[in-house]
Amino acid sequence: MKLSTRLFSTVALIVATHFGTASANTDVDALKKQFIADQIKQGFSQQEVEAFLNQSTYTQEVIDAITKPWEAKPWHQYYPIFLTEKRLAKGLEFWHENADTITKAADKFNVDPQIIVAIIGIETFYGGYMGNYRVQDALYTLGFYYAPRATFFRSEYGNLMSLIKEEKLDNDTLKGSYAGAMGYGQFIPSSYRHYSVDFSGDGRRDLLTSKADAIGSVANYFHQHGWKRNEPVVLALSNKSDKAPKAKVWTNERLHYKASDILSPNLSLASAKDIDVSQKAMLVKLEQPNADEYWLGLNNFYVITRYNRSPLYAMAVYQFSEQLKAQYNAK
Repeated sequence: MKLSTRLFSTVALIVATHFGTASANTDVDALKKQFIADQIKQGFSQQEVEAFLNQSTYTQEVIDAITKPWEAKPWHQYYPIFLTEKRLAKGLEFWHENADTITKAADKFNVDPQIIVAIIGIETFYGGYMGNYRVQDALYTLGFYYAPRATFFRSEYGNLMSLIKEEKLDNDTLKGSYAGAMGYGQFIPSSYRHYSVDFSGDGRRDLLTSKADAIGSVANYFHQHGWKRNEPVVLALSNKSDKAPKAKVWTNERLHYKASDILSPNLSLASAKDIDVSQKAMLVKLEQPNADEYWLGLNNFYVITRYNRSPLYAMAVYQFSEQLKAQYNAK
C-alpha cells in the first residue's frame, strides 16, 4: 500500500536537514536517540537498533522523488500514465492466470474481484515494477531527513525492523518504492504486518514473490477498510452552473457530507440513478483541459483512498477496474 504522495518540501528544507547546520545534525542525533529508546520498548536490544541504523544510508534520490509526486499533475496528464492498453492486456492475462485465487479472495473478503486486479496493476504492473530503492534506506532517509512526514516514516522504519524479524526477510535485497512500499501490492511495513495474509497456505506471508498472498492481502486490506461488494464507487455529475459547487471539494478529510449536501439542481447525477442521498459522500474534482469534471465519491471510493490518499489515484483505480471488468466479462 502506498501512502499519500501529495507531499511537498523546499530545497531549503532538504539542505538544512541533510547538509546544513549544526542544529540540524543535533536534531537528527536526538531523533536517533529517541528511536533507539522506542525500539528497545518493542523488544530489540540497543545493539540491534544501533546496528540497524548504521546499516542505513541517506539517499538523495528518495527526497527528490517524494517532492515531485505524480499526483501533483492535473487529471488529464495523470490518467494516461495508468490507463493504457498495455496495462489492460496485462491485467486480463493476470486475471485469467489467477482466476481461481482471485475468485476465492473476492468471496472470502467480500470484495469485487476487479478492484483486486486493478490495484496490483496500478501499483506494480503485475509485478513488473516493484521498485528499485533499498527499503531500509528509503525509510531511513524519510524518517530522519524529511521533516514534513518524518514521524510517520520513522514509525515505518521501526515497523520494518519488526517485519524483517517476523517474516525472515532478506534485508540486503529488500527493494521497493521511494516511500518504502514493497511487493506486488506495494504495502508499507505497517500494512504488511497488519493486513497481509498467508493466502497460499505455505505458512508465510510473502508479498514479494507469492501472487496468491498478494491477491489475498489486497482483498483483506479493502475488507478491513470497509469495502462493500457490488456497491457503487463513484458517480459522474453534471454541472449546469459556471459557479463553483456549494460543497467543498474533498481534500482527504473524513467523510462528513451526505450526498444530499452535494447534489443540487445545478450539480446533479449525469445519469439518472436511485441512490440513498443520506449516505456519506465526497465531491471530487478532476482537471480537464477545457473544464473541470465533478464526481460524487461514495464509501467505496473513500476506501480506495485508504490505499493511497490521492483522489486521482482512486479514480484511476476505479476506471481501470471498470475496464478490466467489462473486458473480462466479455470474454
